[in-house]
Amino acid sequence: MKRNGDIASLFRKHEAKAKKRADLIDEEAQIEEEEPPLVEPHPVPTPVVEATNEEQDAPPEYDADHLQYDPGLRSPIASYDVNEQDAVRRAYILKGPNQCYAHDFPVREIYGKKRHFNFVWFHKYQWLEYSVAKDAGFCMVCYLFGSGTSNFVTDGWRNWNKADALDKHVGGITSAHNKAQEKYNLFVSGGPSIDNVIVKVSNESEIHYKARLTYSLRCLRYLLNQGLAFRGHDESEESSNRGNFIELLKWLAENNKEVDRLVLKNAPGNCILTCSSIQREIIHCCADETTKRIIEELGDDHYAILADECSDLSHKEQLALCVRYIDKLGRVCERFLGVVHVASTTSAALKKAILTLLSDHHLSPSQIRGQGYDGASNMKGKINGLKTLIMKESPSAYYIHCFAHQLQLVLVSVAKGNDDCVWFFTQVSHLLNIVGTSCKRHDMLRDVRAQKIMEALELGEIESGVGLNQEMGLARPGDTRWGSHYKTILHIIGMYPTIHEVLITLGKDPTQRDDWPRIHAVVGAFESFDFVFSAHLMLVILGYTNELCLCLQKRDQDIVNAMSLVTLAKERMQKLRSEGWEEFFQGTVVSFCNKHSIQVPTLDGKYVPHGRSPRFYPDQTNDDHFRREVYIGVIDKISQELNSRFDEVNMELLICMSALNPFNSFASYDAQQVLKLAKFYPKEFSTMDLIRLEMQLGTFIDDMRRDERFKGLETLAELSIKLVETNKHVLYDWVYLLLKLVLILPVATASVERVFSALSVVKSKLRNSMCDKLLNDCLITFIERDVFSQVSEEDIKKNFMSMKTRRVEKK
Repeated sequence: MKRNGDIASLFRKHEAKAKKRADLIDEEAQIEEEEPPLVEPHPVPTPVVEATNEEQDAPPEYDADHLQYDPGLRSPIASYDVNEQDAVRRAYILKGPNQCYAHDFPVREIYGKKRHFNFVWFHKYQWLEYSVAKDAGFCMVCYLFGSGTSNFVTDGWRNWNKADALDKHVGGITSAHNKAQEKYNLFVSGGPSIDNVIVKVSNESEIHYKARLTYSLRCLRYLLNQGLAFRGHDESEESSNRGNFIELLKWLAENNKEVDRLVLKNAPGNCILTCSSIQREIIHCCADETTKRIIEELGDDHYAILADECSDLSHKEQLALCVRYIDKLGRVCERFLGVVHVASTTSAALKKAILTLLSDHHLSPSQIRGQGYDGASNMKGKINGLKTLIMKESPSAYYIHCFAHQLQLVLVSVAKGNDDCVWFFTQVSHLLNIVGTSCKRHDMLRDVRAQKIMEALELGEIESGVGLNQEMGLARPGDTRWGSHYKTILHIIGMYPTIHEVLITLGKDPTQRDDWPRIHAVVGAFESFDFVFSAHLMLVILGYTNELCLCLQKRDQDIVNAMSLVTLAKERMQKLRSEGWEEFFQGTVVSFCNKHSIQVPTLDGKYVPHGRSPRFYPDQTNDDHFRREVYIGVIDKISQELNSRFDEVNMELLICMSALNPFNSFASYDAQQVLKLAKFYPKEFSTMDLIRLEMQLGTFIDDMRRDERFKGLETLAELSIKLVETNKHVLYDWVYLLLKLVLILPVATASVERVFSALSVVKSKLRNSMCDKLLNDCLITFIERDVFSQVSEEDIKKNFMSMKTRRVEKK
């Protein structure tokens, strides 16, 4: 028996065959009324299921009460004698159809092979069919609606002497056969509603079912918002802690009598709605509805993609994807779309994962108008990089290297390119290794700082108040987060006397004798002018770049404003180089050294490096070294790196974007630059569209400069929101379209970085075995909780009920 066609066609074929058999039987009954049979039917006893050896040699016997009419003959089989019956059967097999029903063709001997089956089985088991081609019995309902793995479906049943196999195949209530029979009956009857598809229930039962579903949903929504685990280590009723979900549902029941009346122990045994599979299905519905809101908000509009890969706690490489678009209110939005496990990080594998995720959410790659990644070679490669492969799908999907990542590369290049910076960060690492090796030393640091603060408060040197004199620590900075380096250096300078006292105490403590060589070396470096000078210089430079980094990581930051921030950072560096030496050296470094009794070398004296051999340094004065080599050298290096790495500033595309900047009443407006910008998007602006845009621009700029509502706008994002508020985005539709394309271009991949931060919260050490689907669903609801909060319970429950058939309760 082979599977061919769908279930409906097979069922129709089966029904046609049954109707044909019924018509033949009716026709033969009419013939029998007109022509009496030639031979009277022989009354015979009912055959047994299993025959002995003697019975096998005996002539076949038949039960006249259960004997059926053969559809291939014009008179009953019983009208022939025994020998004629065998001949007729052989002739019918040779000339008849390839397959027929056993209860229509009750064969007991075929080609000399004796079969010990009883055709009464085919009345008791209506699902049993006989195949002449394979000489075996098959199950019709399992063939149509089952899994296809049973022997009654694949090879057929031939052990006629083992009739108990029929009952074994039927099995219990939850067997595969009964499930297939249930689907068969449902298909025949047309199917009831989804709420009571298995059993007919009352309206009260439906109300109770949906109430239990609502309470389970509310508990899961709370846990999803907080990124907490659902299941417990032991969820049995004897356990004192059955997991967050059940314990929260128990707490809800204990504080609400209506809830307690319906859930947990008071719910039907098959409808508690607390098992892990139900939890995962509800969570998936929550994530599905949240993503649906995001996709509806995006619509068919253009968008940009932001992607990055990172390994999670279980060492799986995860690719996170975010989309950047303009919503209906003209606001820039960056939303998390999903996370995908990738076995390879090649550009082709990443492209396939991204396009698959976009396709799952019915987003067309041709609508991509921007890409934002880090600077890895598999991302920005000009030949086979991810950006190149995506641009083959959408030529206007322009790539922007993450500004925040480029800023990190600038600082890393400076730190590795200057000997004094390398020595300084090495000493900081040694300091953190000594102070941060044990909780005891951390406590010493806190106690000494608290004591010094109390003394300063008593002397009136500092003031008390809310938010002042907070506890500080020395956290180890991240390798790729130079904003954390700024915080560490700030704490070192702010806690300098505290750290110094703790180091001296440790250097004199006999119990710390094993660490004395390291402690004494760090104390010597800590008290040196080289350390203090480098610490203050790094504090100033990292302080300037830290503000830039924080600005670049804003969700609504536009590319034009980011370019202006980079330009401002360059100007501040140049001003610090040309005018800031005296104030920095005398006002900051020297005053700090005098306060903490650190010897300041004379500027015209010979430079002697602290803790390093002078043979590796040129013969120079302190002024040459500290001012020319370190101070000016580091600032020049940063300026050079800013110019070389932020090459997007010099791109013609981004230069043209500044022509739409509303700052200072559109002072930088240039119609020709705007038209040139529109030519970068040929699919959106044809030749005729460029003419319409040119005609709109003259009216647009005059209107913007005269309208008081547009005074004081500083960024393109503010201009977009104001155009929608005043409904002028409809009047100047071509200008607004170009403005949206500019705002879509990503500035930084901060949204993707936030995904990885949330990943460490959701997939913790106690939840490191989460499947990829559950992880994705939990991340969507946790990261986009503002969208998730707008999803109604009814939408989630409707989605849940439509996933598959639901059993309300047993009768």
